[in-house]
Amino acid sequence: MCDFKHHKLPLCRRKGGDEADEFVLKKKSETEEQLVFLVEMASERESRELDTIACDMGQQVNDQPGKEAARTEGRSAAAEEDTNKPLYGVTDVPPWYLCIILAFQHYLTAFGAIVAIPLILSEGLCLQHDRLTQGSLINSIFFVSGLCTLLQVTFGIRLPILQGGTFAVVTPTVAILSTPEWKCPAWTQNASLVNTSSPEFKDVWTTRLTALQGSIMVASVFQILLGFSGLIGFLMRFIGPLTIAPTIALIGLSLYDAAGAKAGTHWGIATMTSVLIILFSQYLKRIAVPIPAYSSTKKLHTSKLYIFQMMPILLGILVSWFICYILTISDVLPSNPSQYGYLARTDVSNAIRDASWFTVPYPGQWGVPTVNLAAVLGLTAGIMCSILESVGDYYACARLSGAPPPPSHAISRGIGVEGLGSLIAGAFGTGNGTTSFSENVAALGITKVASRAVILLSGVFMVLMGMLGKFGAIFTTIPAPVIGGMFLVMFGVIGAAGISNLQATDMHSSRNIFVFGFSMFSALVIPNWIQKNPQFLNTGVKEVDQVLHVLLTTNMFIGGFFGFLLDNTAPGTKRERGLFAWSKVDPEDSNTLESEEVYDLPFGITAFLSSYSWVRYIPFCPWRGHSSQHKSEDSIL
Repeated sequence: MCDFKHHKLPLCRRKGGDEADEFVLKKKSETEEQLVFLVEMASERESRELDTIACDMGQQVNDQPGKEAARTEGRSAAAEEDTNKPLYGVTDVPPWYLCIILAFQHYLTAFGAIVAIPLILSEGLCLQHDRLTQGSLINSIFFVSGLCTLLQVTFGIRLPILQGGTFAVVTPTVAILSTPEWKCPAWTQNASLVNTSSPEFKDVWTTRLTALQGSIMVASVFQILLGFSGLIGFLMRFIGPLTIAPTIALIGLSLYDAAGAKAGTHWGIATMTSVLIILFSQYLKRIAVPIPAYSSTKKLHTSKLYIFQMMPILLGILVSWFICYILTISDVLPSNPSQYGYLARTDVSNAIRDASWFTVPYPGQWGVPTVNLAAVLGLTAGIMCSILESVGDYYACARLSGAPPPPSHAISRGIGVEGLGSLIAGAFGTGNGTTSFSENVAALGITKVASRAVILLSGVFMVLMGMLGKFGAIFTTIPAPVIGGMFLVMFGVIGAAGISNLQATDMHSSRNIFVFGFSMFSALVIPNWIQKNPQFLNTGVKEVDQVLHVLLTTNMFIGGFFGFLLDNTAPGTKRERGLFAWSKVDPEDSNTLESEEVYDLPFGITAFLSSYSWVRYIPFCPWRGHSSQHKSEDSIL
């Protein structure tokens, strides 16, 4: 190798005059690069002097402006790409104080949806006048959600994705509890006739809850088998962006009614919350706030923190919540429950007074679980929708956190662990299963913090909230319009995250436009018509009617079904369908910060298993034996 830097030309092998010419060209190029560096770094006066020198150099710098413009454009493009990167990747660990704050933000983001599930089910369980039991259900679902989050992040998909109750199971549950055989007695609807401590009343709601939890446990076996058998990994060969995009998009878009109902309790407060979150996340995200800090080298000093970019949701909720509190104690908000804006008050809920200080949920706390066949069939249909939702969340979470698309073994393990989570939820009697939370996936895109450590700590918070009843009850005072304002932003981001999956496809193709458009529109029309005409589904078999009703009124199932069917039957190339870009990672993709090893099992389990060749046949286990062999061969070459 020639050392041109020290002009050791005699040591170089020459081939005619080519190498001498090459040396001259290299020296010329080096001179030009040094000049560009000086032009960029020198002061304005020095730059003018250098420009004069450059003019005297003639032809040597004729192409310099083009090079400098190209470099400036490249730096601008790189800076723009950097804004899309997460501040903290999956394996990064933020400072401990940031971990606590961000984990608490995830807890608050999931709080509204997790609390809403027991409150929705309480009427069907005849518990609408038993606030103490409602509080116990809330504690149980938080406790189980924390356990499932720890299990999923540690041994499941291993992405920074929060686990919680699933609305896909709420729909069939409400349908089951509304059937004539499970309809609540009339006396339980009257608060003056309900004695929450009487054995008769307890028998009414425990009979329903134990049958529900036993049926959830049986239905969860289907999800466990589908995941750990690897069948879901096999199905993923046929599930591409045109299936995932409408599924994820409809998770957010189909919740417009719930968001509107919450925000409609006081549109002023809801709008204020949305504006604050938008302001913090989009307009103030570049502003660094100085905060006091301490280190062994700098001692007490100030450090700049992009707090608006990291915690826009939490800040938006806290500011709106505090304003509602001021408006409540000053009696600006109406105190009459029948007046508009009453639900914006912070003193509506009595949960703090009724909740116990300390409680530990445990399996079978409501009695021995029982099984109902109709409930099993209906809940299995709901779990099918939950699986498709979770797979979509896996891909969205990977995209937002800078991780490569999840491999089949990680997806299989994630779905299997969610099945175990539903089994645990049934055993603890939450009245619900478990799934990945789309709201928290959206939070990753807003905060740019995708650390797995933050989600683990958030799981610990939820376990503690499940045991500390009064502390958790404090957050039930968050007014409904504040939650509605957060939903306006969150569900919109979820819908956009789903549509963003289409960037892997060729959307200039009329085929892809047809598949996506028909899937989306059908998923809005069919459920709306079925809900307005429920008598249409009458096969004579109530179990079949329940399953059909659940499937045909679930927007994400309809959209995902038509997307899957049309994408796999309508002629189209893999490149056109986005399957190449979907399954392979572009090494120049600026958003991909992690390698596929992010999906490996913890504590060195993957490295240990890789020494056994039979592990490759276990569908939910990563195996590095083949890749390790290739790496060693590459290093030899």
